Amino acid sequence: MFQALPPTRYDLCFSLGGIPVRVHPLFWLIALLLGSSGDLWTIPLWIFVVFVSVLVHELGHALAFRFYGIRSQIVLHAMGGLTIPEAAPWGAGWARVSPSPKQEIVISLAGPFAGFAFAALVMFGVTLAGGALFTSRLFGILPLPLTAFLPFGGNLLSVFVTMLLFVNVFWGIFNLLPVFPLDGGQVTRNVLIQYDPWDGARKALWISVIAGGVIALLGLFVMRSLYVALLFGILAFQSYQSLQSRY
Repeated sequence: MFQALPPTRYDLCFSLGGIPVRVHPLFWLIALLLGSSGDLWTIPLWIFVVFVSVLVHELGHALAFRFYGIRSQIVLHAMGGLTIPEAAPWGAGWARVSPSPKQEIVISLAGPFAGFAFAALVMFGVTLAGGALFTSRLFGILPLPLTAFLPFGGNLLSVFVTMLLFVNVFWGIFNLLPVFPLDGGQVTRNVLIQYDPWDGARKALWISVIAGGVIALLGLFVMRSLYVALLFGILAFQSYQSLQSRY
């Protein structure tokens, strides 16, 4: 579900700071579907916001890989994005470089926190421009500044900035939940295997099953979001399948 799709002739390919980026056509389609419930004039804005925000997230991972001397490439696909470490010269051939568990934790956290840093810059820009930030309640409980108003640019600019804040903050928090294959699930696994090398991975999968199931129920009954309920229900089921096949 979260695997990189094979290249197509319609991929958008470019490079940022020496990091190759490939955008699969399904990325645009899924972004369109996620924004289809809004007004028609906001859909292009939403697609652009999703593209920029997911790219910032993956660049966080890529720069963390680079910090540890590992080259990587970014693929934006149907379910978001992946940052894939590249093989490095080894002897007479090539080998995949595997970061240590502690390095994996840093690499996993770098993505969501790149988004949080980007959102903080946007908030600073809104304040500097004389705009206002209004608090929204995440999960109906956690107050976060997710709505922006700017004194210029009309409603279009305010909607654009609000979308940027929503995606980078809201999606970033979701990504930190301890559910595979999200970044939070990867962090949980790498933390547990350091303290329990023999059984840490299995415990992380059980946490993923339970957390995914709870979040799916919250999504359905508290957030009233069928998308969140289906997504985390599927992720919980996939973790359960992994438990059954591996242990």
